[in-house]
Amino acid sequence: MATRSSIEWTDMTWNPVTGCTKVSAGCKNCYAERMALRLQAMGQERYSNGFSLAIHWDLVDVPRSWSKPRRVFINSMSDLFHPEVPDDFIYAVFKTMSECPSHQFQLLTKRSGRLRDMAASLPWTLNIWAGVSVENVDVTWRIDDLRTVPSAVRFLSCEPLIGPLRFLKLKGIDWVIVGGESGPGARPMKKSWVECIHNQCRSSNIPFFFKQWGGHHKKRRGRLLNSRTYDEMPFPKERHQHTAAVA
Repeated sequence: MATRSSIEWTDMTWNPVTGCTKVSAGCKNCYAERMALRLQAMGQERYSNGFSLAIHWDLVDVPRSWSKPRRVFINSMSDLFHPEVPDDFIYAVFKTMSECPSHQFQLLTKRSGRLRDMAASLPWTLNIWAGVSVENVDVTWRIDDLRTVPSAVRFLSCEPLIGPLRFLKLKGIDWVIVGGESGPGARPMKKSWVECIHNQCRSSNIPFFFKQWGGHHKKRRGRLLNSRTYDEMPFPKERHQHTAAVA
């Protein structure tokens, strides 16, 4: 299951896992849950159980068939480090990513503790990026977990941004994405919150990507921050830490 994506910072999504469970305030209006239930209603076989977690072994090798280089968001419909995803499945996904160097894989998780604990046993090739969701100040501890991961790009997804993040610890972070919530019940995002994060990125010389204002009228509100777009991307870097082999 791989599809072209309308997400501004990636080219396509790849979902070897589907379904998830809520772990923090950012999950309240989960877009993936809404989409999964819609696909279930449409009779899509992979979503026959709605948003219950499902492992799709038959999709693990899909990126090997792509000839054109792509930027790929992994598990837009789930979380690879969900506690119900077996270790051997995670190893298999990483093996595929590490053996497809022409593609950039963008891995985003809210389960940063498991990411941290497994990091030393995973192959962190230059094309594998690791990120954590940081929607408000209550989950900034995820950044500390991310800093222990030897990925070529470490990034923060502050989306949906539902509170101010005035004192982000950005040492060792390579990229920050900010976006507001969209869809039914979308919580508001203040301009001052966005500007504060942008200023912190500027002070630390970190690429800043502003994805959207969100709200019920995402297209109308657009992506402009102070009359311009911010589509800055990171530059992968070697991190000289242990890189594990995967059988």
